[in-house]
Amino acid sequence: MSKEYDLIVLGAGNAGFAPAGMAKEAGQSVLVIEGQDFGGVCAIRGCVPKKVLVAASETLQHIASASEHKIDAQFNGLDWAALIERKETFIEGVPDMMEGSLKNRDIDTIAGRAKFSGPDEVEVNGETYVGKKFVIATGSTNRELPIPGFQHCITSDDILNLPERPGSIVFIGAGVIALEFGHVFVRAGSEVTLLEVAPQPLPMLDEDAVAALTKESQRIGIDIRTAVSTKLIEKTADGYAVTFEENGKDVTITAEVVANGAGRIADVADLNLETAGIDHDRHVIAIDENLRSVSNPNIYVAGDANAASGPQLSPVATYEGRIVGHNLLNEGAEQKTADYSKMPNCVFTTPQLASVGLKEDQAEAAGIKFSVKSNDMIEWRSAKTYVENAAFAKVLVEDDTGKILGAHLLGHGAPETIHLFAFAMTYGVTAEQLSTTVYAYPTFMSDIKFLV
Repeated sequence: MSKEYDLIVLGAGNAGFAPAGMAKEAGQSVLVIEGQDFGGVCAIRGCVPKKVLVAASETLQHIASASEHKIDAQFNGLDWAALIERKETFIEGVPDMMEGSLKNRDIDTIAGRAKFSGPDEVEVNGETYVGKKFVIATGSTNRELPIPGFQHCITSDDILNLPERPGSIVFIGAGVIALEFGHVFVRAGSEVTLLEVAPQPLPMLDEDAVAALTKESQRIGIDIRTAVSTKLIEKTADGYAVTFEENGKDVTITAEVVANGAGRIADVADLNLETAGIDHDRHVIAIDENLRSVSNPNIYVAGDANAASGPQLSPVATYEGRIVGHNLLNEGAEQKTADYSKMPNCVFTTPQLASVGLKEDQAEAAGIKFSVKSNDMIEWRSAKTYVENAAFAKVLVEDDTGKILGAHLLGHGAPETIHLFAFAMTYGVTAEQLSTTVYAYPTFMSDIKFLV
């Protein structure tokens, strides 16, 4: 006999935890089903372990610039295997801890990959469970490209578990994953190549900020090829050969490892969405403004599994999870909608890139009258003190109101500074108010009064 629940959540990452907890607090019966690791992509296979490698890369940059600080420092190599072991200390025990936190709240849990067997039921591990409501929060998986030999590519998951650092690596794609790991590998001593089909790396971000990051990435040794089309990946005796078209000609390069840098997509392909009456276009589930399926009103979608609206960011997953939790508990009452316009985004290269709000082309397309203040900050004291080789800022301000429309920062401290711009956009703080605020000096924040 099938067991019934008020709410069944597919996925135990950031997007799934919030609605599960909210429903339980409201007195509902809740089941959480996780197909991989309790804790989700960010905690186990994404943000958290990746940042351990990024921190090592930043330390390597400090060593490289030590002489500028009049420090006699010698670099005798990076123990890659030991670094991977250190990374493991950040995630070991997390799945058990996360599952335990659910059980401690009397939320039932199951480890296994669930599939819909009807509009109101799922099957997992040979058992069927019926739910009044469902939340699809299954996260994301690596995007595959229709390139012959693409199966030879390792994924970001694999990179985090490489037992040895490759002497050379080619990334197919030049998005966030490729840039961040590319900086780690090149600073550790690997030869790194990025192959990007778009005219620039990180095509979704401000082109001037990306141009400054690209120049610095090339300076430290990353070979970035843009507007190229990868045609073939072949196994060789000592690695792989990658053939791509560049300027109308075929070019072949070799590397020990080829990595998938094409980004991630919603992990929903094997959920039997059709069986549940869920409209979708491949990995994109059709939802309304309340993150609810347009065809099955008892199903909501949140986090990376929601490819229809929000960006794939851990804070967005938590944000959407809370919205879904509110909406499914308040049907027939006021519903919440998601607003992604003021959410900061960071790329943890060295230097770091951070962005929030509109780019220039987006503001122009919206018909907004605005002013742009752009600064190459490489000669600023804040950059020179830390021996920065790239520092840049661009801020968009609405002409009529003086409010911040967008900010795009590159440099040491950018991921921290961007939050003040996000705060200003969220609560209507104007550029003048930011510029007249008294900041502690010398700090990166104190530069803000010159950026607006």
